[in-house]
Amino acid sequence: MDNSQNVSYQAGQAKGQAQEKGNQIMDKAGNAAQSAKETMQEVGQQMQVKAQGAADAVKNATGMNN
Repeated sequence: MDNSQNVSYQAGQAKGQAQEKGNQIMDKAGNAAQSAKETMQEVGQQMQVKAQGAADAVKNATGMNN
């Protein structure tokens, strides 16, 4: 392999490694986004339950729940 072929080969190797690294970073970012979404959904559900409990407590305290 002459020098220009060697340089081309090394450039191709570097490009392939960079693409793979980019794919790994995108996968990690996607996983982090999905995890954040799931966490926010759980928080929203918990807040909904607490708000309903608070509303029920007010109704009970004011006699509106009878």
